[in-house]
Amino acid sequence: MKPQSLLAGRVAIVTGGGGEIGGAIARRFAADGASVLVTDLKLEAAEKVAAEIRAANGKAQALAVDVTKPDDCKRASDTAAKVFGKLTTLVNAAGATAPDGTVETLSFEDWDLTLRVNLSGMFLMCKYAMPHIRASGGGAVVNIASSHGHIGVATRCAYGASKAGVMQFTKVLAIDYGPDNIRANSISPGPINTQRVLRKYGTREKANAARGPGQVLGRTGTPEEVAATAAYLASDESSFMTGTDLLLDGGQTAFKGTMVHRG
Repeated sequence: MKPQSLLAGRVAIVTGGGGEIGGAIARRFAADGASVLVTDLKLEAAEKVAAEIRAANGKAQALAVDVTKPDDCKRASDTAAKVFGKLTTLVNAAGATAPDGTVETLSFEDWDLTLRVNLSGMFLMCKYAMPHIRASGGGAVVNIASSHGHIGVATRCAYGASKAGVMQFTKVLAIDYGPDNIRANSISPGPINTQRVLRKYGTREKANAARGPGQVLGRTGTPEEVAATAAYLASDESSFMTGTDLLLDGGQTAFKGTMVHRG
């Protein structure tokens, strides 16, 4: 495959594009030839990623978007179509994580915000993106779910429920829009080595030492590995795949126990 051919001619919106996973996806899509509207709640973060893409000779524009607000979501889809001439691809990477807590200790406000961002935000973005993607002759939606949607994790009721909902939402989206040549799939990352993880453990080495034994591969993942999977799902390489969730968890959900690695 020639460089920059995987997503050539595609126009993508990446929500949460100012974050580490969303930013990695936006940069990967641009490197593969897509024009990218990088959206984020924080405009400065989105602009930083867009500037990095343009500096690498890619095509990108930044836009401040709160995915819990219908007007913002509509503006994002309309802007992408206006600036780049069409919209073919939507990546819903914006997300929120509630504080740990049981149903007794977690506040309703934290529960509600998590579901509004992680689930209702996807609904709103898809609501306004689908007409544009249909008008382009079809395309792809990639939703970021989580391994927490597959397994139960103590004190993570809000996050786990929202991500399980993402997977079911994606299946129904695929069914509803398959006739329009629009595919919808989700990715369920396991532990990814982001700044959030580093704040907890201090270094990537300590994070891998603490969390690696919970994965068959003995390490945490990277934002770039999530981005590579998203690029695959957005491309024609996955043209017969829709309504599917891809686990990207280093084998976390494949076994019960702790891996002891040789060497």
